[in-house]
Amino acid sequence: MITPAQMRAARALLGIDQRQLAEMSGVSLPTIQRMEASDGTVRGVIDTLMKVVEAFDRAGIELIGDNAQSTEGGRGVRFKHAKPPDLR
Repeated sequence: MITPAQMRAARALLGIDQRQLAEMSGVSLPTIQRMEASDGTVRGVIDTLMKVVEAFDRAGIELIGDNAQSTEGGRGVRFKHAKPPDLR
């Protein structure tokens, strides 16, 4: 549904920090921190995940899943391939 990298990228596009995202979404700061620190797909209570996704949506951020098209035409970034190369 949403990855930690998407959350960080969305915050970067908005120019906000974790505390501001917590306020926008009505989710606690420690929960936002845990979500962004997780591996793979963000895990958590569905209601909490939806609050974060909806906060990004209200702020004008479109979260794009693997192989999904972006129809709005706004600026953004995404990986060319479903799984990015290991850059380490």
